[in-house]
Amino acid sequence: MSEIIQPVKKIVDFKGKSIRDQEAIQKIQEEAKKQEETKPTQLPDVKGYRILCAVPQVDEKYESGIIKADKTKHIEEHSTVVLFVMKMGDMAYADKDRFPTGPWCKEGDFVITRAYSGTRIKIHGREFRIINDDTVEAVVDDPRGYERA
Repeated sequence: MSEIIQPVKKIVDFKGKSIRDQEAIQKIQEEAKKQEETKPTQLPDVKGYRILCAVPQVDEKYESGIIKADKTKHIEEHSTVVLFVMKMGDMAYADKDRFPTGPWCKEGDFVITRAYSGTRIKIHGREFRIINDDTVEAVVDDPRGYERA
């Protein structure tokens, strides 16, 4: 009978040192986790009565299957009235005289605002808006189907 010969695999860390025991593997995993936790976030930390919102991605095609032109997608993205709330400023909805019933929205909500409202920023090709807390006009459960009239 033939004997199956298996290659000898040598597990090494990023410096080329041999890793043989589980303790060394755990140490490397912990170091990687620390590096992951210390990565700076690219999203701005909104201040005051501002709200950071993400602009939902525009569909590539119409319902009929026809692909949209780049200019059409650009216009739809910029004139959208539906935004996703990502972060709230430290003073958002804090004014009890202006907001006697409490906040109009919370993080994780889809909200309707005026078209072209807020400060537009792009991070790695993705558009975000910073809006004022009183710019929110409605909260919607499902943003699909909403478009500027």
